[in-house]
Amino acid sequence: MMKEIELVFHNEGLRSYIEVDLCRECPRQDNKGCCGHYSPVFYPSDFAYLLGNHPEVMNYLMNIEDVTVLDASLTVNNSIDGDSYKCHFHRADGGCLLKQLQRESVCRHFVCPGIDWEKEASMQHWKDFFIQLEDYEIELNHRIADILKAQGLSLRDKDSWPLFFERLLSIFQSETKELPSFLLSCPKVERFTIKRQIYFQEEWRL
Repeated sequence: MMKEIELVFHNEGLRSYIEVDLCRECPRQDNKGCCGHYSPVFYPSDFAYLLGNHPEVMNYLMNIEDVTVLDASLTVNNSIDGDSYKCHFHRADGGCLLKQLQRESVCRHFVCPGIDWEKEASMQHWKDFFIQLEDYEIELNHRIADILKAQGLSLRDKDSWPLFFERLLSIFQSETKELPSFLLSCPKVERFTIKRQIYFQEEWRL
């Protein structure tokens, strides 16, 4: 069946995200969709945002039991759910527990391949925007992680968390004093409506 799909692009700088109305009636029809195939990974730029804007979410994040902690990142492991998995933050009756700005980058940027919005000529400026944003975030997070490591700080050492996050915030603020110009290349909010052929359950690609 053909269906109209609305995409809303939000330029929030490093916290930019894409909204898709189809998510509310996911064609996978399994009450988890893409959230059943991914374990979110939080990096230094995510920690900096949460510490500065939603410390209660940061505290919740750091007290989740089933996580994988590396030197400068934290993965919230998904859990077995029937014959597949589901994300720790996902709820069948309301979607993600986290607001858009609180999510890590994959969860903020991901749109099902079946929608394939990148091929639309009218959205090429957003395609370029999110490609550059992804590259910038990766480079920024690596840079912050390298500085923390050089200072002998690691997220693996729980006793050093207060100093780790204090230094992380300071480094993030210093490294983002001057942001790249592409962040000004798109409007604050822009909406598009497209039509796509919808398939259901496992025929809908994730």
